[in-house]
Amino acid sequence: MDPKILKRELKRKKILNEKDIVDLQRKIAKKYKIFLPNKIDILTAAKELNIKTNFKKKPIRSLSGVAIVAVLTKNFPCPGKCIYCPNEKNLPKSYLSGEPAVERAKKLNFDPYLQIQERIKALEKEGHSTDKIELIIIGGTWSALPSSYQKEFIKQCFKGANECDKKSKAEKKSNKSLLEVQKINEKARHRIIGLTLETRPDYITLKEIEKMRIYGCTRVELGVQSIEDRILKINHRGHNVETTIKATKLLKDAGFKICYHIMPGLLGSNPKLDLKQFKTLFEDERFRPDMLKIYPCVITKGSKLYTLFLNGQYRSYTDKTLIKLLVEMKKSIPPYVRLLRLIRDIPSNSIISGIKISNLREVVQKKMNEKGYKCQCIRCREIKTLPLNFKNIKLVRRDYDASLGKEVFLSFEDLKQDKLLAFLRLRLPQNPEYPSSLSKSLNGAALIREIHTYGELTPLGKKIGAIQHYSLGKKLIKKAEEIAQQANYKKIAVISGIGVRDYWRKNGYHLSETYMIKKLKY
Repeated sequence: MDPKILKRELKRKKILNEKDIVDLQRKIAKKYKIFLPNKIDILTAAKELNIKTNFKKKPIRSLSGVAIVAVLTKNFPCPGKCIYCPNEKNLPKSYLSGEPAVERAKKLNFDPYLQIQERIKALEKEGHSTDKIELIIIGGTWSALPSSYQKEFIKQCFKGANECDKKSKAEKKSNKSLLEVQKINEKARHRIIGLTLETRPDYITLKEIEKMRIYGCTRVELGVQSIEDRILKINHRGHNVETTIKATKLLKDAGFKICYHIMPGLLGSNPKLDLKQFKTLFEDERFRPDMLKIYPCVITKGSKLYTLFLNGQYRSYTDKTLIKLLVEMKKSIPPYVRLLRLIRDIPSNSIISGIKISNLREVVQKKMNEKGYKCQCIRCREIKTLPLNFKNIKLVRRDYDASLGKEVFLSFEDLKQDKLLAFLRLRLPQNPEYPSSLSKSLNGAALIREIHTYGELTPLGKKIGAIQHYSLGKKLIKKAEEIAQQANYKKIAVISGIGVRDYWRKNGYHLSETYMIKKLKY
């Protein structure tokens, strides 16, 4: 966004509050026929004009315990032929201009080093702590990118985080290896405590898992879309349901957290079938993901589905139909699952047909409240800023079968308010298959796949009264070790993010290959 335009529109302002910023964004977008200008750009321009601001941070970004940073890869040919995907020139397939992460990446020529640094600085300007970063790499099928590009991209992400606070411009090209920049990040100010990669189920192999662990990946987002072979075939998805089942097991047995992307409203489907599939995700132990992103199918120019729409061969769900479906879906989510997204950030002017309600999650939640329904997903039960009475907090254990193994979901919950304070995912694998390079760490091991404490993010090294410092995490780890011991496992392996390895060392774990390991005493 041209700073001159912003300053011109701001010049009569003396104080800028949150409503002023929203109004100004809309005014500029309409007047100049552009996408909404970035809030950070507006705040920067206001500061240069000495305009006072009364702008509070969005608490949600750091109430989940980590600062979320998304970076976008550059355009490469996509192996998929999916009929619903847009294919905009010079962008990764399925991504469109106007999406916030896309606009940030375009401005920086898709440079990962600059993307992560700009995002960290932007979050800090809004008042967020950025000591603990969940890095999400987006851009379609990560596994289809050239290995050399993957390695350099990841290295520059870690390097960018390590050097974000340097006053002089750091030299991006250096002789340091990926392993070396990861080692530096273990003690850096901006630590990458989790790394997410997007890919397709048919790309998950033992070799791919080995590579992902070298990169420091802890969570995988799988483009599942549907668990009906007929629907997958009609939409030219290029894989079947059995592929998703196999990928899910391989990833869980290696300790990864798994997020499914699900797309209601695909060609050949209907609301009844979509709901049936959704319920099957949790009724059938071969699936049972840890997280979900629900992306209702919409029609955009440049997709094959757009042509079918023009020919009258496809119709989107009405808003009323989709909202009713999403209410039923949300109602059936078990308490061990986190619903990350309910709609994608596609600009409404790019949507030819389909849902355009940007605050869809709030609309669905309001409808649920009206009907007396309650969502049990992790996000809806986070403690956030509610007052606490520690007398009401209990340790809750939920056991369930998943992908031919046993899962134990341990959590500290305020039972009176039905709120979640902290949780841990423990996997007890049965007949697992590992890459040979990881067998030393994983053979005979129970797996801690995730541990998370909710509440205001506490900067590293500071002792303040946030939930994250009531030792709930340590108590969960101790309980997980007891359970693994009772199940006759010799050790526990943790799929630790690079930036949180020191935390595990303090709890008696050591680094083996790419996992943090602790032998259990008998």
